[in-house]
Amino acid sequence: MPDVAALPEPFTPSTDPAALADLRARLRATRWPDAPADAGWSLGTDLDYLRELVAYWADGFDWPAQEAALAALPHFRVRLGGLGIHFVHARAAAAPAGTALPLVLSHGWPDSFWRYANVVPLLTDPGAHGADPADAFDVVVPDMPGYGYSDRPTGPPLNSIAVAGLWAELMDVLGYQRFGAAGGDIGSHVSRYLGLDHPERVVAVHRTDAGVPVFGGDPADLAPEERAWFESVAAWGGAEGAYAAMHRTKPQTAAFGLTDSPAGLAAWIVEKLRSWSDCGGDIERSYTKDEILTNVTLYWLTGTIGSSMRMYGANGAIPPAQLARRVEVPSGFSLFPGDIARPPRAWLDRTANVAYVNEPPRGGHFAAFEEPELYAEELRAFFRPFRRAL
Repeated sequence: MPDVAALPEPFTPSTDPAALADLRARLRATRWPDAPADAGWSLGTDLDYLRELVAYWADGFDWPAQEAALAALPHFRVRLGGLGIHFVHARAAAAPAGTALPLVLSHGWPDSFWRYANVVPLLTDPGAHGADPADAFDVVVPDMPGYGYSDRPTGPPLNSIAVAGLWAELMDVLGYQRFGAAGGDIGSHVSRYLGLDHPERVVAVHRTDAGVPVFGGDPADLAPEERAWFESVAAWGGAEGAYAAMHRTKPQTAAFGLTDSPAGLAAWIVEKLRSWSDCGGDIERSYTKDEILTNVTLYWLTGTIGSSMRMYGANGAIPPAQLARRVEVPSGFSLFPGDIARPPRAWLDRTANVAYVNEPPRGGHFAAFEEPELYAEELRAFFRPFRRAL
């Protein structure tokens, strides 16, 4: 990554043709594992599907075209906390004077600013998409340290609390003293800490999930639906959480293979895109091959799979007292049907000052990418009453 200054400077994503040639050579030389007959996706990534995807990645996927489409967004880099931070900063297109709400969107894993690429135009120019121009946002989408085009920390990885502090500093650099925050996955935690640690600046917080439940009191004090949710989350962790345990405890071991093998990297990411999306088991019902491979190629070219995984250990070390804090800033939740874990209202009220809860009809863990129109409408509806707080 290039050096960056203390003030934002324009940034244009660009790829050395030699890096693409190396990628294609590696893809064509993939050494494939065996798989039991008819295993499908039951043991992880489906062998037949990944063969098909890798063949297209090697000889059909047009990365320069995808990179050019991403570059149409306004990209910048700035130095914060000793790190070069990449972000998209898209201003409202035609909002009435003084009505555009600054909004910082925080992504999770395994993605980057890519998560919000489809929704940015809907948020900055709602009038052009059949919505009220008064609902426009100034949108800021940073890549977390160790993800996308942001620098990889050379020392200890940052946790969500530290990243929230960087985003508060970024919004200050951009001239936004008051703003909204929204996110999902790890980005939900970052948005939560923005509300917890910077309540004088954050007008409201929107999240698509409430994170892993942490409760230090007497379990008997939990409502029945809360206890049932705790049990379902634990069952999900036992069946699906091996990746997170690896990320949290031994990420460097996995990083060797995933950084060296593009097919291995795709397998690690694609299985999660399929499992966590509202696709009914057919990943291409939610994403095209080009969309899948744009996300994976960003990880490959930036070499950030290892650094992204290391953040799990940093978050795993956050003290339970921090995890148990209640968000008093007005909070909204959009619980998409295909998401990983959908908390009951009792838990939301226990952990946040809930001002809005809705259950959209479609979408999963990556709702901003899967269903950008629905996601944009959720943000417009939730933040509408808080625009006057600027």
